[in-house]
Amino acid sequence: MFDAANRALVVLSGPPGAPSTITTFPANGPARSVALPSPATAMTADGSGAVYLATRGGYLRFDVARGAAERVDVPGREATEFTAIARRGDGRVVLGDAGGGVYTLAADNTVSAELHVFARVDALVAQGDTVFVLDRSQTSVTTVDPSGTKTEHALRAGQGATTMAADSAGRVLVADTRGEQLLVFGSDPLILRQQYPVRGGPYGLVGSPRLAWVSETATNSVVGYDLATGIPVEKVRYRTVQQPNSLSYDDEADTLYVVSGSGAGVQVIAGAGR
Repeated sequence: MFDAANRALVVLSGPPGAPSTITTFPANGPARSVALPSPATAMTADGSGAVYLATRGGYLRFDVARGAAERVDVPGREATEFTAIARRGDGRVVLGDAGGGVYTLAADNTVSAELHVFARVDALVAQGDTVFVLDRSQTSVTTVDPSGTKTEHALRAGQGATTMAADSAGRVLVADTRGEQLLVFGSDPLILRQQYPVRGGPYGLVGSPRLAWVSETATNSVVGYDLATGIPVEKVRYRTVQQPNSLSYDDEADTLYVVSGSGAGVQVIAGAGR
């Protein structure tokens, strides 16, 4: 994730089940790595200096400026394997688990609402107070209403959706890796607005003010698409580090970050949108 408040890229790393590490890469100054108190599976940011990470039994809140993490336990969920996390527009944290549950937390971090209709919750994103759920096993995208107790709409997402991201224009981007395509959903209501072939194993996603970015893990490339018309239009393409699994973007500096999933490092592309 990119934290605009501290002008820093925040990278989560570590093999599944092993201790996790957060590394911050400031625009100026050396990188700093911090060991987390428990393995983390997913993260989201509030844009104001805090990063939230899903973990077993609750979540971690990481202060980017201080480089410190604090654990927040969810009462009664000590054994729950949380696999996804999002932060709604009203600031409430939403967690998803390996058993297909979605949990909306109250201000005191107790579960105020829960929903169990999915096979597994692989990713969560929020547009306002509406939460979007990606279920890879059902290759579906589903919206959860602000009450957190019911689904609003559900759509199949290609042949094998793997990742999902929300952009600032109110859209939800989904990489259909098996079907080799980019899916662009409108969020109010949920509707598939654009569907475009992306050869080469689309996986990493991030939105920016002008372009939607998609990485191709089979070709080690990243492509910027203009979504302003009825069909995505390729505007720029860059070669990347090996296995470009994760993308992040600094809107102010027009800088794209590409993070390798194989240990090949972090690539910084300045002026990427140009």
